[in-house]
Amino acid sequence: MISMAKEVNLPEKIYDDLAKVAEELTFMAKKPISQSMAINLLIEVYHAHLNNRCALDVFSQQLKSLDIMSPKEFDKYWDESKEVKRETKRRAKTRKR
Repeated sequence: MISMAKEVNLPEKIYDDLAKVAEELTFMAKKPISQSMAINLLIEVYHAHLNNRCALDVFSQQLKSLDIMSPKEFDKYWDESKEVKRETKRRAKTRKR
């Protein structure tokens, strides 16, 4: 069997959250759950939840009412927040000296 993988570029915060979810699922399952397995499980939960017509309607209404960033704005927001964290860490290290 040939395994084909594609890379996904995730903001650091999202990657960290994914790593935590994989750890939590590993703890719950009492067996190793990789990050890709965690994504697959989250997608399965998403599909199962939205197969419920009432849940789908409510979720659709919530999405419509949200002020959602464009994909570019989202990536920029996470990239900027990552830079702010790095700068804060640098300043903290400098103050300690």
